[in-house]
Amino acid sequence: MNLRAPVNPRTLLTWLGLLFGAAGLVLQFTISMQAMLGSGRDVFGSLGAFFSYYTILTNIILVLIYLSELLPAAGLALFRHPVIRGMMAANIALVALYVFFVLRFLTALSDLFLLADIILHYLCPVLYLLWWLVAQKHGRLRWANLPLMLAPTLVYFLYAMARGAWVQEYPYPILNAIKLGYPQVALNAVYMTSGLAVLTLAVIALDRLLARPSRTFQ
Repeated sequence: MNLRAPVNPRTLLTWLGLLFGAAGLVLQFTISMQAMLGSGRDVFGSLGAFFSYYTILTNIILVLIYLSELLPAAGLALFRHPVIRGMMAANIALVALYVFFVLRFLTALSDLFLLADIILHYLCPVLYLLWWLVAQKHGRLRWANLPLMLAPTLVYFLYAMARGAWVQEYPYPILNAIKLGYPQVALNAVYMTSGLAVLTLAVIALDRLLARPSRTFQ
């Protein structure tokens, strides 16, 4: 065994992303469930609230993508698709930007909640974006993939609004139809979709750029 053999950056980033992603999700699940159950929610209501967050769902998908890189299981084939991987680069970037520019000013976190927030909203997005940049074979995304790459977030929006109308609770302030009304929520959705579309187009452009052969100047 050669202890001096260089570490493969792709493998290192895959394991770092998987471990931090899984650890962040387990930590967030544990402290969130304890807090919600302690406040009088039942188990199903607590689970519904936990899995209503875009951050949680996107980080779960990142963990599955890393697993698909390490395991040849056929059930993980979807998460090896370049469109899914590129889509998640844009989505997790949106998560980090929204939290940094909006949510961090609305809620003061401390202790384990702050640690989980840092892991899921900042560390995991940075690790995944680095992983996508250096570990992927680029050049397989097309401009025509844009609608497909935006579709899952539209499904999430419809789910969050339907659940919110049912339980009178929304995961994010910009979706709170009780306080804002549906017209303002619809406008907020347009803003967020536009931002995600810009990030997705940037991901596609970067994928195509990175696929170009390097040029040697003489």
